[in-house]
Amino acid sequence: MMTRGELAKQTGISPAAIRYYEEHNILPVPRRRSNGYRRYTEDYIVKIQLIKDAKSLGYSLKEIKEILEMMSQDIELDTLKRIVHQKHEEIEKKINSLRLIQDLLSNLLKTPEKEVQVYLKSFRVMNQDDE
Repeated sequence: MMTRGELAKQTGISPAAIRYYEEHNILPVPRRRSNGYRRYTEDYIVKIQLIKDAKSLGYSLKEIKEILEMMSQDIELDTLKRIVHQKHEEIEKKINSLRLIQDLLSNLLKTPEKEVQVYLKSFRVMNQDDE
């Protein structure tokens, strides 16, 4: 058993983050000792590591919460694979979108300065004297 501070040290996240996860039902609220202190068991370390890993893979806290809820029940391996596959596809789409943006920016950098100036001029407000 450990306190929130000890759990924070062992997992490398702040006590405030642990409290946030509890308040938003991402982590279950732990039992309390007779002195009122929370009692964290070793399985909290595993859950927090999953949260950290899932966040680094691009999962939102909402998705992580859903995954933890599913894993706390009897989850089929196929269901878990489907979730991972969906995230993989989502990331692939983001990568493709970012590549398109990168290509557009690269092309913009290759555009002659004179063309850029003409383009920018079209956005400037014309004075009545210019008409």
